[in-house]
Amino acid sequence: MPASLLVTIAVNLFLRTSPFTGLPFTSMARRLSRLRQATRPETNSHAAAKPAAVAAIVRNRNHLFLMPDLDASPGWFVPIVRQLAGKLCTRGILFCEVSAAKAVDLSVQIGALRLRNPILAASGTFGYGLEFAHIVNLNRLGGFVTKGLSREPIEGAPPPRLYPTSSGMLNAVGLQNVGVKAFVAEKLPVLRSFDTAVIANVFGYTIEDYVEVIQVLENADGLAGYELNISCPNVKRGGMQFGSDPTQVSEVVGAARKSASKRPLWVKLSPLVTDIGLIARAAGEAGADALTVANTYPAMALDFRTGRSRLGSATGGLSGPAIKPITLRLVWETKKAAGTPIIGLGGVETADDVLEYLSVGASAVQVGTASFTDPKASERLVGALTNVLERAKVFTLNDIKDKFVAENS
Repeated sequence: MPASLLVTIAVNLFLRTSPFTGLPFTSMARRLSRLRQATRPETNSHAAAKPAAVAAIVRNRNHLFLMPDLDASPGWFVPIVRQLAGKLCTRGILFCEVSAAKAVDLSVQIGALRLRNPILAASGTFGYGLEFAHIVNLNRLGGFVTKGLSREPIEGAPPPRLYPTSSGMLNAVGLQNVGVKAFVAEKLPVLRSFDTAVIANVFGYTIEDYVEVIQVLENADGLAGYELNISCPNVKRGGMQFGSDPTQVSEVVGAARKSASKRPLWVKLSPLVTDIGLIARAAGEAGADALTVANTYPAMALDFRTGRSRLGSATGGLSGPAIKPITLRLVWETKKAAGTPIIGLGGVETADDVLEYLSVGASAVQVGTASFTDPKASERLVGALTNVLERAKVFTLNDIKDKFVAENS
């Protein structure tokens, strides 16, 4: 049967069944498939059209018709769909609106590492990733950062470890983790089955701690890179945080860089510095491939009636929407001072938040506190980001990145 006749039959079937309100596309696809089966029985491997992605939206007054991703459809299906949609649109039965869903490119480059999109789940809020695998499609994310890994297991801080605040949250988890060797033996083998970038967060209390953890990870497969948490006290320097002094930053990053020969090295900066640009340059010059800006802000909450902390510890780290304006500025200051790629972290909840971070210089973002209120927040943001860019008719994140203009005129 000629293709034109097949299309004519399909169009007539469509219009006769529902001339004004339309037929859901899945039903239409089924009927087209049956027609195809009847005309060419030998092609029975495609009993039903199962589009992998939506490439266009065809709509009339009351119904939406989802067009399949033609690149993912059987070859015979492509001309049928195109002709059918074209005839319906040109006759004024439907109003056709080509969506940018297929055209929007969310991929980002962070040094040598290319991610499918700029959305990562942040360390300390996403477990080892496995805890969220039954809720979140990890393969849709640009990646995620594991809980901090230390040389030996750490039990962490006493409860309560979390306390909600206005526009944010306090946490005092105490870097609880199973230790790097148990992570490699028990967690990493399962993580290898996911098609997403797994970044291992590493911390220590001496430079030797950082080096040993990375050496263990270097001998294991399944990781895309490392993130150094340098907001830890250096016990050999009187407890001063590694990340607060450019010299110490250079030393710890340089030592980690020598050990991390196989994978990219990200460095997570502390917000508690006088000049974050100075710290960023020190990390970049010592070998950091990217900078995560920034860690949580020390804060506290108490009950005046009892005079006790709301946490099991006296203080904790403040995160969430409350810190976003402050961290946006830190990302901008870091971008001005250093050429190293930046991952923004702090109060990311919406697609607008993501694009604001990119506008001031970040290449990607990490989603943290939002995962506590909505475990699917990171995955949801991938879809939301696509929708926002479609509406803005922006097809690549390069059109947004570094768009911020300091002087309003």
